[in-house]
Amino acid sequence: MHFEITNDFLQEVEQLIANKDEKAVLAIFEDLHPADIAEVLDELNFEEAVFVIRLLNSETTSDILEELDEDTLSRVLQALSTKEIATEIEELETDAAADIIAELPDERKEKVIAHIEDKEHAQDIVDLLRYEEDSAGGLMGKELVAVNENWTVMQCVKEMRKQAQEIGEVFIVYVVDDDNVLKGRLSLKSLLTTSTKTLVKDIYVPEIHFVKANDHASDIAKIMQKYDLFVIPVVNELHQLVGNITIDDVVDFIREEADRDYQMAAGLVDDVEADDSIFDLVKGRLPWLILGLFGGLVSVMILSKFDAALIKNKELFFFAPLIAAMAGNVGVQSSAIIVQGLANNIVKGSIWKRLFKEVSLSLLNGLILSALVVSFSLFFGLSWKFGVSIGLSLIVVIIMASLIGTFIPILLDKKGIDPALATGPFITTSNDIFGIFIFFYLSKFLLGF
Repeated sequence: MHFEITNDFLQEVEQLIANKDEKAVLAIFEDLHPADIAEVLDELNFEEAVFVIRLLNSETTSDILEELDEDTLSRVLQALSTKEIATEIEELETDAAADIIAELPDERKEKVIAHIEDKEHAQDIVDLLRYEEDSAGGLMGKELVAVNENWTVMQCVKEMRKQAQEIGEVFIVYVVDDDNVLKGRLSLKSLLTTSTKTLVKDIYVPEIHFVKANDHASDIAKIMQKYDLFVIPVVNELHQLVGNITIDDVVDFIREEADRDYQMAAGLVDDVEADDSIFDLVKGRLPWLILGLFGGLVSVMILSKFDAALIKNKELFFFAPLIAAMAGNVGVQSSAIIVQGLANNIVKGSIWKRLFKEVSLSLLNGLILSALVVSFSLFFGLSWKFGVSIGLSLIVVIIMASLIGTFIPILLDKKGIDPALATGPFITTSNDIFGIFIFFYLSKFLLGF
């Protein structure tokens, strides 16, 4: 059954915590999934969350820490001693443990690692902390099952049993040589249908997808999506097996990237949430708003150069918002399609072919929209010359906005900058300015003011 937090449930939990009724609190949480408990803790205040965490056993608590949002996790870690954190860390797989320790200040990291009793586990965590967060090494875990190509099937099964005791789930069995170089994978069918004296080298499958430890997480996500992989091995520069990445790690990365791109497209420069402090929200929103303000001031300066038009063709100013809005909308549409294509690795080939396609599409859309605008202007008694001026300006503005919306994301991507930057206020503001500029200069040329 799906768990859902209600106000009555929260009030009951808060009251029991206020009364220090440990037995009743434990009774409430003992049958809940760690993800559900984490959801409840995110709704409680800091002191209440710490009270619950300290009541639960280490195995449950460690799973909860994985599920908490970053702000709640950071505050909880501050409240726990380094020894308490180490106790929880020992229950986690290495990738999750490394993610949590990475949130700590350097001084506390060292103390937590020193308190971990399983020194092999501690060393694995230290190894993972050396990698960039968004690299294969930063995503991978050390828990895996690997067999030597020179083992017999009998020896292989014995070793697999030992290794599997330390792992929650076994997705794949890797085959390595004496130097731990990845050779391939071992199928369960081969293991079950082959003589116990057969060597692994005679039955393993050499075809296997892998990534290198320094590969970027976005590239790994594309590979796993393309080949429908649940897990993928990670090798170092010597092609030695150093870990593996499971699909849940990649899904977490994709979700975080999607959230970041969505916020960037909306004009938020920092990762902010609705319940953040006013200061954090202002810091996240204000920079793009300032950019929009300066863009608007530039548009005002352009308009001020055409004050003569207000006397001779005052109708132009009624159409200026329409032109600016169309420029912004077309630019956002074009950039959104390109950014999506870049994310899915489907924007390939010559950039000139891509631009030509956008020009053709924009020309067709522009002709249709300009015909509607001309019809509208004639219906309200404006002259043919004026209607044609508006229509032609609209076509040129749509083509220019489409080219900007297409070219800028591709250029940013080639420069190693997140192309999502080009899907929000940046494109809208720049296209507003270009739209107003083109509109009035074309109208000046055609109408002669």
